[in-house]
Amino acid sequence: MLDRFLVAAEASHLPAIICANKIDLIPFEQAQALFGLYADIGYEVLYTSAKTGAGVAELRQRLTGKLSVLAGPSGVGKSSLLNAIQPELGRYSKEVSRATTKGRHATVVPELLRLDAGGYVADTPGLRSMALWDVEPEELDAYYPDIRPFVADCEFSDCTHRHEPGCAVRTAVARGQIHPARYDSYLRLREEMEAEARKVLLRA
Repeated sequence: MLDRFLVAAEASHLPAIICANKIDLIPFEQAQALFGLYADIGYEVLYTSAKTGAGVAELRQRLTGKLSVLAGPSGVGKSSLLNAIQPELGRYSKEVSRATTKGRHATVVPELLRLDAGGYVADTPGLRSMALWDVEPEELDAYYPDIRPFVADCEFSDCTHRHEPGCAVRTAVARGQIHPARYDSYLRLREEMEAEARKVLLRA
């Protein structure tokens, strides 16, 4: 889902900040191992904890004077982070369900909130899934900034980066220039988008 958000942001020409919350639950080195590859790509990664206050000041600074949105799955602590940033916002939050280990919706409708330091932030309901709108499968590689630089060097202009000879993207993966997890993410997302496009054609 994180890669879906990043593709949506890239397609809309919106700057994205990755906020890894609840870092109090695991060693910091483990959090860096999970999200460090995004910093290597060029995304800003903030490590926060609404419980301990770690990283909250940095997040507040990034939101000040801007129109922003907090988006992510249920239970990641979006509302709790807003409470930590500005307590009088009084956002309602819930614990993660012990029965399902999944997040439970605390925010039920999107709401635009004014920050005392300046700017606005939208708190949104947690998402269980996310589809990409107005992004074609063949242009997906353009929205992966780590894959994009290699596309022009592929032998075929319509290269899918799956099996074609002379694919510069697969060569970059083999050389460690593209993280394998990001390449796998691209392949899975493209396959899903192509399957959805076929369904649309069948319905038509």
